[in-house]
Amino acid sequence: MKIKDLVRDNIKSLKPYSSARDEFKEFNSDMIFLDANENPHENGVNRYPDPQQTTVKKELAKIKKVKENQILLGNGSDEVLDLIFRAFCEPKQDNIITLPPTYGMYKVLANINNIEEREVLLTKGFEPSIKLILERADKNSKILFLCSPNNPTGNSFSKESIEVLLSTFNGIVVLDEAYIDFSSKKSWLKRLNEFPNLIITQTLSKAYGMAGIRLGICYASSEIISILNKIKPPYNVNKLTQKKALKRLLNIGDVKAEIKKILKERSRLIKKLEDVEYVEEIYKTDANFVLIKVDDANKRYAQLVEKGIVIRNRTTQPLCDNTLRLTVGTKKETKLLIKALKDI
Repeated sequence: MKIKDLVRDNIKSLKPYSSARDEFKEFNSDMIFLDANENPHENGVNRYPDPQQTTVKKELAKIKKVKENQILLGNGSDEVLDLIFRAFCEPKQDNIITLPPTYGMYKVLANINNIEEREVLLTKGFEPSIKLILERADKNSKILFLCSPNNPTGNSFSKESIEVLLSTFNGIVVLDEAYIDFSSKKSWLKRLNEFPNLIITQTLSKAYGMAGIRLGICYASSEIISILNKIKPPYNVNKLTQKKALKRLLNIGDVKAEIKKILKERSRLIKKLEDVEYVEEIYKTDANFVLIKVDDANKRYAQLVEKGIVIRNRTTQPLCDNTLRLTVGTKKETKLLIKALKDI
């Protein structure tokens, strides 16, 4: 497979915008900067940020054991996903394949970019149906979205299923690993170099506890990253986000400790849910949330809101009749949640 054959023609010939900070990259040099029409009075944010987020990428590369030129950062994972659409999908011509129930932004971004979305439902066990996926694909199927661990179901797809799809789907395979840090299964980052069509997206919003700074991460071949760099906005990740992210990455031990606490609380939550009489099924999870099936999801959702507890009602999603998605909170929050569930 040649990646350049999947790229839109106008993107191939596009000359990217060159910002002042792209032309002169010595940000920390003792120089007089009169090149970017900035306010010269120092207040900590009066200068433009590093458009390539060099220090953050350097630390990420060290932690994830990838090369810096295999990383692209975005204003949340949603910007990263949008860039992938714009690089590879021709409006009104190409299509993508999604596997509901799954993350809803894939559909939204397809609609925004005027790209056909072809849905292939997961099996009853929430696994990809490989035969149906390949049957639905055609020469204009540019992207296949796999969310593993999956949202809202919480399960990870089998290694065998992902491997087959990477080897047989004639387009880009986007593996969304937003919840990978909570899984006992290894990230596919270790095999990134084996598959030229593989793009892995991760985030600092979940395990790293930084949803408020909006930092999404894309890992792929240097060829794909260079294509996405051509079309990303010049200063898409602001200075405050870069600074906060770097501080968190330099304290990775704290992140690991929090993940450990969340996993312990997840086990406790699942055990407590087993004693709630109208909980009919607790689905296996590799994420920081638990999907449960109840007798009447709409009713139970409304009752919990009345008690000041907000969860997610997923009963409208395919294969998710009467299901509720519960995020793993603190020990105190779990105690209040279980009490409320039993009270109602």
